[in-house]
Amino acid sequence: MSQDGKALKGEWALILGASSGFGAECSRELARAGVNIIGIHLDRKTTQPAVEATVADVKGAGVEALFINMNAADETRRAEALEEIARRLGTHKTIRVLLHSLAFGTLKRFVEDDPREQVTKAQMEMTVDVMAHSLVYWVQDLVSRKLMGPGGRVFAMTSSGGTRVWPTYGAVSAAKACLESHVRQLALELAPKGITANCIRAGVTDTPALRKIPGHDKMIEAAKERNPGGRLTTPRDVAKALAAFCVNGTDWMTGNVIGVDGGEDIVG
Repeated sequence: MSQDGKALKGEWALILGASSGFGAECSRELARAGVNIIGIHLDRKTTQPAVEATVADVKGAGVEALFINMNAADETRRAEALEEIARRLGTHKTIRVLLHSLAFGTLKRFVEDDPREQVTKAQMEMTVDVMAHSLVYWVQDLVSRKLMGPGGRVFAMTSSGGTRVWPTYGAVSAAKACLESHVRQLALELAPKGITANCIRAGVTDTPALRKIPGHDKMIEAAKERNPGGRLTTPRDVAKALAAFCVNGTDWMTGNVIGVDGGEDIVG
């Protein structure tokens, strides 16, 4: 392990969306670097085994793990979780890394011949609230409670959908564009506090969230053909990059949308 890697040992990371995909793999990678993991996830019985596997891997790396099953966009539950986190960290520890990786939104067209099949106001607002606005509220609470301070790193998972379109992806695309805007604003406001904020734009990755998108098989094939590396992005690709961005010496890197996609986004 590098000297910078050793600097992460004993730190704490808060992962929003920790049970699968990017959140789960980033939890594992940071744990391997010695970072204690707090995972926020929303799972039922059918997906609980995946959560348990992630927790086992994190603990197997020799670090502490606190996983809370809740709706990360619920204001009351957020307050309760932060109280629990504060008790766990005590008075001398803070959150070094916050990763926002919430993938919960409506996949419907804006306009349908049958209006009953098109996205509703409630669905649109829920998608943007969970996948974008919730980041701001978690950061506000972490900073105001002094659970994040100088040296803190805020990351949010975005996608090329923030600037491109795909059938049924409209509400999620809006959320990703909003998320990127929020990160830029957070970067501006958090800089005097010594906290950075960046988006990570992954390439097309075969995750449970991707497989919920109608036509995902065509998306996968197109990405394989377009990507200069000849393959899809993997959660491990993103996790390794995230761990690298967390080390000392990256405090001047803020307000960016960082591509971790093998060059996929630059190919038309």
